[in-house]
Amino acid sequence: MNLTDPKYKDFALVKEMLETADVVANFDFDQVKPIADMILSAGRVFLTGEGSSRIFPAKSFIYDVLRSGLALAVATDGSFQAAEYDLSNWVVCGASNSGQTKEIIALLKNLKEAGHQRRVGVTANAGTKIFEVTNQTVLLSCGKEDAVAATKSVVEQALVYRAVFAWIKRCPCVEKKAQAGELMREIMTTEYDASIIENLAKAPTLYFAGRNNGVAEELTLKTNEITRKKSDYLEGTYLLHGVEEVMRQGEACILIDPFPSECQKIKELIEGRAGVYVVAISSEDTIFPTIKLPKLDCYAPFFQLVAGWNLLVQTGVKLGVNLDKPERARKIGNEFEG
Repeated sequence: MNLTDPKYKDFALVKEMLETADVVANFDFDQVKPIADMILSAGRVFLTGEGSSRIFPAKSFIYDVLRSGLALAVATDGSFQAAEYDLSNWVVCGASNSGQTKEIIALLKNLKEAGHQRRVGVTANAGTKIFEVTNQTVLLSCGKEDAVAATKSVVEQALVYRAVFAWIKRCPCVEKKAQAGELMREIMTTEYDASIIENLAKAPTLYFAGRNNGVAEELTLKTNEITRKKSDYLEGTYLLHGVEEVMRQGEACILIDPFPSECQKIKELIEGRAGVYVVAISSEDTIFPTIKLPKLDCYAPFFQLVAGWNLLVQTGVKLGVNLDKPERARKIGNEFEG
């Protein structure tokens, strides 16, 4: 996708996706140091939000922490479910692109009224309700989104948590952010093989399989908003544990950084027996048609996510979808009133 080709240039979604490269390159990692100190002091952090504001930001952070071996407790759930938990000893971070999401505001408001003193907000909109119910709120720099599907805000929300991780773990995210931005722009402006797009456009359902780090799950949601197709997220190796019974020939499955040891079995069961078209997004070659990604420490999941965006945009355009205007989906899923 790009902003010169007539089939892409008029969509706000494409513009906002491409702006993500600059969001990454210019991100201020220093702004989160007080939050990182708060989390280190508490030893535990609960990340909440709804939809895209939670899936990739929260789950990629949890994946980072667990892989690193940090002695830090991290958990996530939606805000209404979180309201049933005892969060008195946790730092609670609520991410809301709009700053007005009903579930998050209700949770943080109740915590404030209970005397909770470690409430953090992350939002793209100044002067919104979330500022009233938090001790500290990070205002994103990405600016307003006009497309219904959240994109650049999701990445910057994830960068806030990645920056917290970088402060705690001292990883090289900061030094590599400019290079990451350049590589993300290259990934997003690559035109993919026409046969891949054709097969995805024809498929009635798109399955996504991959680690529980938010990437495949977030792309599953974006499939509904961008291509108007049904989709399903198959976590980890779920793809090989019975779902082939209901898969049908002509459907498609997108593997995100697949486990090499499982690829041959996927080819046999999912492609061979179920007749499902399989394509991979990976920094390594696979036995499937593969969208090959560059490697850069700290940024692999971001590269996977934007490659998936590009894949879905090209599929949506192939189908003649108006990428900016779904019939029912709203920018703010459930807005706080009062």
